[in-house]
Amino acid sequence: MTKAPADCPDEAAYVEISFEHGVPVAINGVPMPILELIGNLGIIAGAHGVGRIDMVENRLAGVKAREIYEAPAAVVLHAAHKELQKMVVTTDVDRFSRAVSLQYADTIYNGLWFAPLRDALDAFIDKVQERVTGVIRMKLFKGDCRVVGRKSPFALYESAPVAAATPTT
Repeated sequence: MTKAPADCPDEAAYVEISFEHGVPVAINGVPMPILELIGNLGIIAGAHGVGRIDMVENRLAGVKAREIYEAPAAVVLHAAHKELQKMVVTTDVDRFSRAVSLQYADTIYNGLWFAPLRDALDAFIDKVQERVTGVIRMKLFKGDCRVVGRKSPFALYESAPVAAATPTT
């Protein structure tokens, strides 16, 4: 699914991913169903070597296991979504969202899909995603995936440079 970085094109690819309420809905301004979007993004990212994951995982029984995955679309979407969410929510909500993400992963990994905790986590996630709308521009180059542009009607930052405060005496 992914090329080795040495075999990738010598020119970067740029993709703009549009999100509505946290869900990716378009690539480079072209709306498409989610499965088509994932497939197309996977082809583009994989051709640029993005998406190889080499990690040590904690297994349920306490054993560590080295795992190798290929998930080109997931790597790009995760990075883009993370940046967009960070841009549109407050610092404390962003920080708590990361904790919720870890708890959600543990809940699912432990087979607790139907637990009341998962419903509560879903409610928090759904609330946060109300603001996660906008476009994130990604640069894909020889295995690297970087955010190089961002735009949202819900951005909480000032796009104009902030002048330094003048000291008072």
